[in-house]
Amino acid sequence: MKRISIIAALAAVISCGAPEEKVLKDTFADKFYIGAAINEAEIRGTDVEGVELLKKHFSSIVAENCMKSEEIHPEENVYNFELADKFVEFGEANDMFIIGHCLIWHSQLAPWFVYDEKGDFVTPEVLKQRMKDHITTIVTRYKGRVDGWDVVNEAIVEDGSYRNSPFYQILGEEFIPLAFQYAHEADPDAELYLNDYGQNVKGRRETYVKIIKDLQARGLRIDGIGMQAHMGMDYPDFGEFEESLLAFAGTGVNVMITEWDMSAIPTVNTGANVADTEEYKKALDPYADGLPAEVSAEWNARMKASMDLFLKHADKITRVTAWGVSDGDSWKNDWPVEGRTDYPLLFDRNLEMKPFLKEY
Repeated sequence: MKRISIIAALAAVISCGAPEEKVLKDTFADKFYIGAAINEAEIRGTDVEGVELLKKHFSSIVAENCMKSEEIHPEENVYNFELADKFVEFGEANDMFIIGHCLIWHSQLAPWFVYDEKGDFVTPEVLKQRMKDHITTIVTRYKGRVDGWDVVNEAIVEDGSYRNSPFYQILGEEFIPLAFQYAHEADPDAELYLNDYGQNVKGRRETYVKIIKDLQARGLRIDGIGMQAHMGMDYPDFGEFEESLLAFAGTGVNVMITEWDMSAIPTVNTGANVADTEEYKKALDPYADGLPAEVSAEWNARMKASMDLFLKHADKITRVTAWGVSDGDSWKNDWPVEGRTDYPLLFDRNLEMKPFLKEY
């Protein structure tokens, strides 16, 4: 009996002395929501381990694909709400801040949306009605359940001009105020956001500040702007990123870090004329067998520097959202070529937390 008691006592001491496992949503609870984009397997629950990781560590979710128009509204009078419904139900069941993504975007756009039966662009009046029907139907369905919407996604290019999307070609700059008007009418309590990548670039920064101020001057609701944080080992410049963050916050709206990931693979010019095809493939997928220790250390240091920047401005940032849960989920594995292996997210392929996060 005495031997058993000693072993039990030692076990208790060891247990008490062991550090508690870090939980991200608790670590940053007084700073901002920690979010993730979730995919179909996670929404349906077939990725059991991914679902458990989401429940444990994340306080916010965003729809990766299921709310984009080609998925949710594939034909003019046909809506497919099945997966979007499950996405919202998952967020509600786990007390998460739910983001709908996205209402108006030129990419992954349902083919019918901007064309008539002859294949020509529809008239401005027709597009306005289609936008209103699309936004109203979706936002109304989730009224009071989805907390915020990416209303317009990726509308501006690097030089600050409007992207020459079908929405812009048909409606000009008015498509943005109209989208915000329709979304607010459908759910007056939902937060409404702009969202774009490359927000560190001066041209985008200045134009989005103008757009935000214009929406405010019109009396339209605009709660925040998403700074997509698709990063690499050599971009963006954090000084420029911070300058944009401060400029956006200066308009009075919240700033959100959206779509956060960081490729560990060196930037390669995919348009280069490379004579040696095998060398080119190797350059695009250099770490197929695992990330070298020195590269991992560099990646973690840069990710920590970005998180430190977010924490520095936590009074202005309401949400930091990774574009996926673990490395195996990331779109970076198939971009710019299919089948490559990247390591861009907060958890690795074994669902282990990356080292930089353990420092908080």
